[in-house]
Amino acid sequence: MLVFTKGVDPVLIAKEKSTLMLLGGAPLGPRFIWWNFVSSRKERIEQVKSDWKEGRILLPPADNLEFIPLPEDKSKPSAMPPPEPLS
Repeated sequence: MLVFTKGVDPVLIAKEKSTLMLLGGAPLGPRFIWWNFVSSRKERIEQVKSDWKEGRILLPPADNLEFIPLPEDKSKPSAMPPPEPLS
């Protein structure tokens, strides 16, 4: 995912014949990202971690032969405030 800077005209260059999809619109608001999960609520990220571990998320039919486990959370508590959500 790429978010262009507001007011700047992006230049995209393909090194070979490509199909490109651009999706745009009004900002959706703050988003939290962890691994492959994106949500506007931190609680939802925690729920989906559990759902993924317990196999409650269906994999796509054409891409369901391998299960990739969640990465280990090796972060340590910090005295610094948590980062701001992406928007």
